[in-house]
Amino acid sequence: MEAVEKVRAAYQSKAVDVVLPILTEDEKAVMKRGRNATTNTVPKSSNPIEYRRATSLETLFGYLQLLGNHERMVEIFDTIWYNTEV
Repeated sequence: MEAVEKVRAAYQSKAVDVVLPILTEDEKAVMKRGRNATTNTVPKSSNPIEYRRATSLETLFGYLQLLGNHERMVEIFDTIWYNTEV
């Protein structure tokens, strides 16, 4: 069930702290916009802060996907995978 844990907001929120030091200013700005663009709906399994931070990380991956920057996506994903505990 480790895979299930890694898609939860709590895990993704922790992952934000892991990747922030390696992000460019543009990537940080995209995450900030994603964090601030969320709605008032929060799943029961999460709290609002975790949920917004998780949304910001998902926004970053969406942004990189739209740019076609798959190498950067893999770099960030690997940083999260190997440096974040479940």
